[in-house]
Amino acid sequence: MYPHRRTSAAVLGALLLAPAVLAGCTSTGDDEPAASSPAATTTAPPEAQPIDWTDCSEQIDPIIEGRAGADRDLSFECGTTDVPVSYADPEGGTLQLVLVRGVLAGQTDRIGSLQVNPGGPGQSATDAAVQAALTLPTDVLARFDVVGVDPRGVGLSTPVECIGDEQKDEILAEDPRALDEASLEESFGRVDAAADGCAEKYGAALGAFSTVDAARDMDLVRQSLGDEQLTYLGYSYGTTLGSTYAELFPDRVRALVLDGAVDPDAGPQERAEAQAQAFEAAFDAFAANCTGLMGGCPLGGDPRGFLNDRLAQAAAGPIPSSRAGETREATPGLVLQAVRSALYQPSAWPQLAQALAAAGEGDSAGVLTLADTYTGRTDDGTYTNVIDANVAVSCADTEEQFTRDQVQQLAADWNGTYPLFGADAARSLYACTPWEAPRTPLPVRDAEGSAPILVIGTQGDPVTPAAGAVDMATQLLSGTLLTWEGNGHTAYPKTDCVTGAVNAYLIDLAVPADGTTCPA
Repeated sequence: MYPHRRTSAAVLGALLLAPAVLAGCTSTGDDEPAASSPAATTTAPPEAQPIDWTDCSEQIDPIIEGRAGADRDLSFECGTTDVPVSYADPEGGTLQLVLVRGVLAGQTDRIGSLQVNPGGPGQSATDAAVQAALTLPTDVLARFDVVGVDPRGVGLSTPVECIGDEQKDEILAEDPRALDEASLEESFGRVDAAADGCAEKYGAALGAFSTVDAARDMDLVRQSLGDEQLTYLGYSYGTTLGSTYAELFPDRVRALVLDGAVDPDAGPQERAEAQAQAFEAAFDAFAANCTGLMGGCPLGGDPRGFLNDRLAQAAAGPIPSSRAGETREATPGLVLQAVRSALYQPSAWPQLAQALAAAGEGDSAGVLTLADTYTGRTDDGTYTNVIDANVAVSCADTEEQFTRDQVQQLAADWNGTYPLFGADAARSLYACTPWEAPRTPLPVRDAEGSAPILVIGTQGDPVTPAAGAVDMATQLLSGTLLTWEGNGHTAYPKTDCVTGAVNAYLIDLAVPADGTTCPA
């Protein structure tokens, strides 16, 4: 699976647009969307459909109250539009996309819309649009409306929902470093059962949720918004979506910012190993920061040793939680999910240290909170569809599969080389093996004929290692590389150097020199 960009808790959920979601897809004659076809389209491309906008400021304002940026003079609209299920048969069924548009009052010299995507695949772009309206520089908001479109199958856009909450609890609670035959067979069986359930519910329709089709949707939305060309800000998997758009529609690119690039040259195995290595390095950076604190590190002088003790503690007997109403206890799998969650951003490192220290005292409440932020589990024990969508999109995008024997051997090898995250990274490679759906592999992306594209990498990114940005900027013929020497997942708008370069590019199309480096 692709890495996803860790975001804040859902802003919209079903509160605003449940009727639109229930409308689902139309004109197929079935309850679920029909199967999508490969990348090729008919000679008569589909026409963009109008967006049905409604003012939803009154619903969003109470949700964002008290958050940084909530004092901005913003208005929000929520909308829906239809796109073809299959671009090879645009007269066939349609499915519904859900959008949110944020506008800062007092815009001058408006350029157009800035479409944003936070990654995943599976993270909500409608949530991302609200967050962007609160956090992006006002220089950008003064020139652009911010628009988030949940891609097909994601969030509120005809969401893929086929893996049960109890199934997710069981999968996530597994000890990924338990590599004995019985544990692995049980783990593989859970993945098989999830895939079987999705195939039973959707059948070949699971192939409709590919990135290629999502990129085609994005162009129809661009037309519906009235933009002659696309201006786009994509993070993590959003760089895959953005670069796919550039490959399909190079002449329609105005400006693309691809931040935290997923390596287009790496296959699933290479990408999984690179991420395991990067998370190990990120934990070491966290540990060095913690032990360097003037007030002392809550985990003592050896944070890695402390974490290994907590993993052994959880393996011997899951750690209970003091959170009211919580029935779960923290297993080794949930402890590692919490660690991975916090390593996305250095701002979460203090929370991780406190959570692990509390776990050492027998209370896993902080660990479970971090883990749930990462996996999309809500307070009532249900999940968003981020996991379902992540698997559906990832597996629609690749034909590569791994046998149980291959995964077992890689898990054993990587567990020795990357002792915290290696086995889990290897086991994730099995996710698409039992997945029954048509595949639409990602195209080679050089985007010949495109306007300049800005690719950003972060030296200490644990999720999308910086080498991926180098490869993407090289592969894109008009790609320009900007590197931030910081830690955490993605860079914009965290530092003045990166922010200034991106703002100038988005607004004035001023491209920084290729290879520009911004200090931490």
